[in-house]
Amino acid sequence: METITKTEQKLNKKSKIKMSGAEAVVKCLLAEGADLIYGYPGGAIMPVYDELYKYQNEIHHVLTRHEQGAIHAAQGFARATGKVGVAIATSGPGATNLVTGIADAQIDSTPVVCITGQVGSNLLGSDAFQETDIISISTPVTKWNYQITDANEIPEIMAKAFFIAKSGRPGPVLVDITKDAQFGELEFEYKKCKEIRSYTPVPKINKSKIKATAEIINKAKKPFIIFGQGVILGEAEEEFKALIEKADIPCASTLLGLSAIPTNHDLFYGMVGMHGHYAPNKLTNECDVLIAIGMRFDDRVTGNLETYAKQAKIIHFEIDPAEVDKNVKSDVAVLGNVKDTLSEILPLIKNNSHPIWHKKFDDLYEIEFKEVIDAQQNPTEGGITMTEVLTSLNNESKGDAVIVSDVGQHQMIASRYSKFNQTKSKITSGGLGTMGFALPAAIGAKMGVPEREVVAIIGDGSFQMNIQELGTILQTKVPVKIIILNNEFLGMVRQWQELFFDKRYASTEMTNPDFIQIARGYGLKANRVTQREDLLGAIEDMIASNESYLLEVVVEKEGNVFPMIPTGASVSDVRLK
Repeated sequence: METITKTEQKLNKKSKIKMSGAEAVVKCLLAEGADLIYGYPGGAIMPVYDELYKYQNEIHHVLTRHEQGAIHAAQGFARATGKVGVAIATSGPGATNLVTGIADAQIDSTPVVCITGQVGSNLLGSDAFQETDIISISTPVTKWNYQITDANEIPEIMAKAFFIAKSGRPGPVLVDITKDAQFGELEFEYKKCKEIRSYTPVPKINKSKIKATAEIINKAKKPFIIFGQGVILGEAEEEFKALIEKADIPCASTLLGLSAIPTNHDLFYGMVGMHGHYAPNKLTNECDVLIAIGMRFDDRVTGNLETYAKQAKIIHFEIDPAEVDKNVKSDVAVLGNVKDTLSEILPLIKNNSHPIWHKKFDDLYEIEFKEVIDAQQNPTEGGITMTEVLTSLNNESKGDAVIVSDVGQHQMIASRYSKFNQTKSKITSGGLGTMGFALPAAIGAKMGVPEREVVAIIGDGSFQMNIQELGTILQTKVPVKIIILNNEFLGMVRQWQELFFDKRYASTEMTNPDFIQIARGYGLKANRVTQREDLLGAIEDMIASNESYLLEVVVEKEGNVFPMIPTGASVSDVRLK
């Protein structure tokens, strides 16, 4: 055991610097490399903001126009970079306005640290002005949270917050700091957290499970892989690609797994789920081995669990033991970070070939192409389709853009038709389905990867959820590209009303403002397209711009997204119309 001499203790004591709790918060952020943060000031967090003012050459604070914009921007930054995003807000409504984004980050495994101010500790529980028990409110939707009432706690708790947010299965952490703790004095010393007693973020790999999995895969005649965001979060893209190529296994992605491998890869057959591709949905119930990698068997992927892949042996690669056997019972569960578990299994996998099995995927793709894709990409009549817009964007971006989509029909179209050449290129709200996500998330993504083109695909309904974040673009000059697909409906809800509620369009038709005038009022270049022949040129102009740009495309009012698996139906019942 290493001993510390009295002389060393004295030196360490002398090396500690006295400072306020507020300054300690800023020093902690710098120690963690968090030099870009998003937030909105207020009374209870004012001491921290006063310190941020003094450190503005070292930390870039982005003033969003709403706290929800701050947390979504932090999410976009985290998803595009793989780093921890940071959002900061005051007490009461400032803190509660973060909750939707925190819940979104929790279900989508996004590493963010939220810092909220709180009333003085002597006022806790007194219903003081702007006091809200954010710890109790956020407990169900955070990976961890903690309330600091003593300035001396700040370095340790902040170190834990960043460690917990990023380690294992990532997620959101909230640190609530009372105002007296921010004003209080401490001797500052920061040590990065590397472990926490009783917290095991990455399960130990079971070698026998690795061997058993390899044997099943090697014997499979019709293997099929569904991969999720775990491949991206685990930085396992190369190992995953090596596995599918060595074993010649067809694969499909969940919504959040998109871009883990290039969309033009020969073994990639699209997306599974409610609006996924026809072949992978259908053949889920025909494969003999279903290999799930870094995904959680969400209900939008599985459809009716009573009929889901009952004929197949199920192998589940997963970092979070709580997800194993939660929805779908596995034959073998391989716990651990997928980068490590795939590295372990690769030497045991035999070179293989499954041409007959691949032909089934190809044949079903041809059916989908004739019935759905071609008609959407090359319509002979009617208004502009959302698919046309995405196809034109692909032609111009060459698959190199980061596509940030909101929630609704446009989200499914953007997910089905976007082309991706590199990882971390698809950012959207998955599990929570948060309308208003895309605009602030695109701001965060662009700031995180300024060298990449970032395009937000947003519906007219979703755009108005956080339209105020155009003000953030105005102030920061961040060159985000925005495409509004305007059908004057809450399109996904309207589609369900058409198909399942006899076209009773209850509260889904929208009377929209002039988006172009609004955009120009915020200092953005803007253009509107209503005719098909103007579409490609308008997208070319948008991509060519070095500034932020809003392009509104008026699309067909009552277009539908197919294929579609009706709620509660089997994946085998996927409909083409």
